Amino acid sequence: MTTRTAGEGAGYWYGGRAEPGSVDVLNALRDYRASEAAMRRRTRSSMGMGETDLLALRYLLQAQQSGKPGLGSKELGARLGISSASMTTLIDRLSKSGHVERRPHPTDRRALIVAATGASNEEVRETLGAMHQRMMAAAATLSPQEALTVIEFLRRMSDAVDAVEEHGDGR
Repeated sequence: MTTRTAGEGAGYWYGGRAEPGSVDVLNALRDYRASEAAMRRRTRSSMGMGETDLLALRYLLQAQQSGKPGLGSKELGARLGISSASMTTLIDRLSKSGHVERRPHPTDRRALIVAATGASNEEVRETLGAMHQRMMAAAATLSPQEALTVIEFLRRMSDAVDAVEEHGDGR
């Protein structure tokens, strides 16, 4: 990292220092998480959905983007961490609102899958499209080495957070 003097670069000062430290990195990450949480609240409000509904829709759209026709309700429920009864209620609600539909499983005639509708895909695109473009533009400013550094850092942060969950005692 290059040392900046006052007036150079972005002009940021970190607690009276020109060079950031680990606390500054964590504060920037917290600021990003707060911005993302606010964006999610706005999205839920504009789409008239709850947090779990929006997350379910996200998983279904990701499945479609990866070439899957949809997800089984058990798989979706496991990803969301909800019971099968809650999953049925959620699918019923999203089906009634036109966001998802139940379809026959492509290989198991006895089973059904849940898939996001085309209208749902379009609504998400309209609601989040500009924000995703701004995020992609920000990420595109990174050099390959900077991108690798960010990716590695975020993976280490994920591991650190997941480790707390595994132990349950803050280790």
